[in-house]
Amino acid sequence: MSVSFEVRPPRAGDGIHEQDALRVGMARRVTAARLRFCGLGPLVDDAQLIVSELVTNAIQHGDGTRVTFTMTVRDGFLCLAVHGGTPGRPVVRHADHDAECGRGLFLVDHLATAHGGTWGSSDDGTTTWCNLAVHEGRP
Repeated sequence: MSVSFEVRPPRAGDGIHEQDALRVGMARRVTAARLRFCGLGPLVDDAQLIVSELVTNAIQHGDGTRVTFTMTVRDGFLCLAVHGGTPGRPVVRHADHDAECGRGLFLVDHLATAHGGTWGSSDDGTTTWCNLAVHEGRP
């Protein structure tokens, strides 16, 4: 399954445009609906958080006008990928305890590990992905 949508990259110091913030919510809802349809309800909460972080990063740090979110199940893993088109490898930051941002990839890393998976980015950095192990007996 793949969903693609247009975005307006924020200018320096600006937050995400309201319409683009709604796209993040849409990606979360699509994720939940698809996982429930596939019988993967136990992964919904964590997958929604991961998708939210990856889509938000693509909008916030991207300079492209299109974001594509892909979700597949193959080889025993749920594969979540977001293509934002902006080169550059994402890096896990360790935010101060009172920081209001900077924990997204830390959470993605933690959730991937907790589910027996991994995360990373394409060689050119334009796509960030996360794999979560699917329990036996599931598609």
